Amino acid sequence: MSRSAAFFLALAAVALRAAAAEPAAQPLSLEEARQTALRNHPQYAAAQLQALLSKEAVKEAQAGYYPVANGYVTAVDTSARNTSLLAGSLSNSSVYDRIAEGVAVTQLITDFGRTGSLTSGAKFQARAALEGQAATREQVLLNAEANYFAVLKAQSVIEVARQTLDARKLLTDQVSALAANKLKSELDVSFAQVAYEQAQLLLQDAEGEGESSMASLSTALGYREPRSFVLTDRAPGTANDPVPDAAPLIDLALRQRPDLMRLHYEREAARSEADAQKEANYPTVAAVGVAGNSPSHDYRLPSNYAAAGIQLSLPIFAGGSYLAREHEAQIRARLAEESLRDAEDNASRDVRIAWVGLKDAVQRLKTTEQLLRHATQAFNLAQARYRAGSSSLVELTDAQVSATSAAIAEANARFDTLIQRSILDFQTGSLR
Repeated sequence: MSRSAAFFLALAAVALRAAAAEPAAQPLSLEEARQTALRNHPQYAAAQLQALLSKEAVKEAQAGYYPVANGYVTAVDTSARNTSLLAGSLSNSSVYDRIAEGVAVTQLITDFGRTGSLTSGAKFQARAALEGQAATREQVLLNAEANYFAVLKAQSVIEVARQTLDARKLLTDQVSALAANKLKSELDVSFAQVAYEQAQLLLQDAEGEGESSMASLSTALGYREPRSFVLTDRAPGTANDPVPDAAPLIDLALRQRPDLMRLHYEREAARSEADAQKEANYPTVAAVGVAGNSPSHDYRLPSNYAAAGIQLSLPIFAGGSYLAREHEAQIRARLAEESLRDAEDNASRDVRIAWVGLKDAVQRLKTTEQLLRHATQAFNLAQARYRAGSSSLVELTDAQVSATSAAIAEANARFDTLIQRSILDFQTGSLR
């Protein structure tokens, strides 16, 4: 094998290894981006786990309604038979020699609503956790959609920059050829070269913004490392849809925003907790039963035992802790109420700001569409005049710059409008 053939084979092997090391770009639609974010994003996974935790807390609170059974095995060896007569203790079987086993069962009869209040509070907390999961879901979806549109915006700007670079490269070549034939001056060549280099800078900036947007999209989808995607929804949604009125949107947000619903349930949970702390001052009535046997015991003790009774527990004095806990729970309930009010006020403001942003974005899109149309017409006219020799290269490049700026502004406005629509849906709780 010749040296040249071996060299080309080595180059081909290096190229194949590089291609294998770099993963192929993955096609990605907007809906696929949404589902991928929900499947991968750690924030949503944490919110789901929090909802599961709250369900277990409900089970813990409800356990107070069910019997409690404990098994016991006791072995005692006393130093003397008259231990039960010593001062400082009550006479009972705990000071007799024995080995005994048995079961004790306690069943709550009533605690005057405390267990019910605790259970109710746990259920409200569970519903709050579910609403928190829904709020996190909407936040994850908003990030996925906004970054998807941002990548599309960057790619649109890259496309405009490439078209501009191609057009200016062609113009530079034409002017250079005419200057070589003494039909154009070297000044025109300099102007054309400057315009071409400006287009190169524009493309470089656009490509850098595109890479940054792709990295942000990867993070929004729950990936740690940047990935490359081929976005298949080139124009998702309709940017020019009419903007609804603000007042119904605010009412809708106050009714269905999951973060507000979460605070609502947290307020109800705080109220239930306050009721439970108040009811902790009431008696607790429970049925108690014990049964067992003693295979080895003092002759004065029976071989088997069984007893049942009603136990009444009444809190009398605990250093003021019951009253302090009740006051603390009441203050927390009032704090939850004020937090909900503050969140509702902020939600009204956020919806109105998002509504104004969408309205301005739609108007800006209409303006930029008209600007692009006129700038394109002006460029075509300037190009025709330059070819006819009735205008200068400066006039042509100025018209081309205006057309490029208008095309970039129209692309930015179009995708900014889609982002603003997603933001408005998020602020009203409609991003499902």
